[in-house]
Amino acid sequence: QVHLAESGGGSVQAGGSLRLSCTASGNTNYCMGWFRQAPGKEREGVARIDSDGITTYIDAVKGRFTISKDNAKNTLYLQMNSLKPEDTGMYYCAAPATLYPCQIMGVRDVGSFAYKGQGTQVTVSS
Repeated sequence: QVHLAESGGGSVQAGGSLRLSCTASGNTNYCMGWFRQAPGKEREGVARIDSDGITTYIDAVKGRFTISKDNAKNTLYLQMNSLKPEDTGMYYCAAPATLYPCQIMGVRDVGSFAYKGQGTQVTVSS
């Protein structure tokens, strides 16, 4: 069983930065990722990091967001710079129960991973 807890969300103006953290307990040695969901919209995978450190992003955040993981602390991060109003939403970290989802799913499918946290709200005003 994996438990995930996000923190670090908040309200910023466009162009600002936030750093999200996801503290994990349990086995997170496969890939992990972040997804977001805005009101009235479908969940959207944002970034993913594999066990070998390879990172993947959707085009909308490429160059602005950076995903990283501290394995010693079992903590996942998402550094978000140059934030835009369209980045507003609830942000969740997620982890799969096995390696298989990491092998067959892409960054956009992070929201389908078995384990998810409660989320942290990010609000970007123009």
